Amino acid sequence: MTAVKELLLSRIRDVADYPEPGVMFKDITPLLADPEAFTALTDALADIAVRSGATKIVGLEARGFILGAPVAVRAGLGFIPVRKAGKLPGATLSQAYDLEYGSAEIEVHAEDLSTGDRILIVDDVLATGGTAEASIQLIRRAGAEVAGIAVLMELGFLNGRARLEPALSGAPLESMLHI
Repeated sequence: MTAVKELLLSRIRDVADYPEPGVMFKDITPLLADPEAFTALTDALADIAVRSGATKIVGLEARGFILGAPVAVRAGLGFIPVRKAGKLPGATLSQAYDLEYGSAEIEVHAEDLSTGDRILIVDDVLATGGTAEASIQLIRRAGAEVAGIAVLMELGFLNGRARLEPALSGAPLESMLHI
């Protein structure tokens, strides 16, 4: 394991039985509070953005905003928030998707994405892949291209990668940590 990965992993706290019994929550707030770890993560994700040829970063609500915005600044790219439905003012594009316990909807300002844009999606965790898959559909409906997805950690046992690979159509999915 590289030094950066070891640093990142050392700053993620396990919280047992949160948000419900039997769940081991991966808390990234200690990583965000550590300037060395947060900078290392930002630099690594910005490198992925540059290598992917991205022109803009999409951050998925809410922790994708925390990670994606500094990545966009570091890589010299624009940042676009993808929000839960009803949170953005003005005209939006929306995409509904199914969850294991119901459904949800995300939105983006349509004018922030255009033909010719290459979008790197940034988030903290890849779990089942539902939100990321919906964001891929949303980005493509806006006329932009998906350059890839970059996440801090991938929860492999939830099989999100298998769900996303067909939707990515060959675009890369990069995880800093596999859990």
